[in-house]
Amino acid sequence: MRLGVHLPQFRRAVSAEDVRALARAAEEEGADDVWVSDHVILPAGSTRPPELFHDALTVLTLAAAATERVGLGTSVLVAPYRHPVLLARALASLDALSGGRVVCGIASGWHRDEFAALGVPFGERGRRTDDALDALRRLWTDPDSGPAGPATPWAGLRISPGPARPGGPPLWVGGDGDAGIRRAVRRGDAWHTTVADPSRLRERVEALRRECARCGRDPVTLPVSVRWRALPEQVAERVPAFTALGVGHLLVDPPAGERRTPRELVRAYRAAVPPG
Repeated sequence: MRLGVHLPQFRRAVSAEDVRALARAAEEEGADDVWVSDHVILPAGSTRPPELFHDALTVLTLAAAATERVGLGTSVLVAPYRHPVLLARALASLDALSGGRVVCGIASGWHRDEFAALGVPFGERGRRTDDALDALRRLWTDPDSGPAGPATPWAGLRISPGPARPGGPPLWVGGDGDAGIRRAVRRGDAWHTTVADPSRLRERVEALRRECARCGRDPVTLPVSVRWRALPEQVAERVPAFTALGVGHLLVDPPAGERRTPRELVRAYRAAVPPG
């Protein structure tokens, strides 16, 4: 199973060296990727999500500069918060400069206050996310391609240099409900979920497979990634259940108050999640 580790980005004050230390430990102790979350503006005193929250792509860029191999993931970018051309530009540059290491986890979002502060209609988040996913793929390949119809606003324009990899970073679609599953099957390269309870996850994986059957998609082409805030000891107990359900990637988010050093922590997570 592939292992991702969430970087220190929120909940407590962190320094650049805190981010670099965990990113380097992840790379040197055998983790596959490091990850960030996405919130932009939150209510004073908020605890879920915590008010203290660094910008996602800024933190990921810092991690990229401190490493050479480890993947760089977003869990998840809220698509409606950004114009798709600006998002495509930022991710293309990060992918190019990091040597093709970006994984774009992306979803429609849920925080109504944040949508209101950004002037984005909450009721349009699903459509805007679908449009953004389509736009990213086209902007990273041929912006003039796609179904016949009115030209896109960027017809004749290019993002250059583009991503390191043909087609751009893989798009891991988040969303635990039916809408997120439908979006992942129709537009995603993987399904990224926060459902970590095995009994509930089993029901969601079954729903994913039913949706694949409806769309004629082989579920083997849609890996499952689970994000879970848990200690290494808890992870070790649950890995067999995840494996039985076909989970191919586990993103661990260290709980607050963990006293192990970054290297000790990543080593413990890697021991709990055997590679393969």
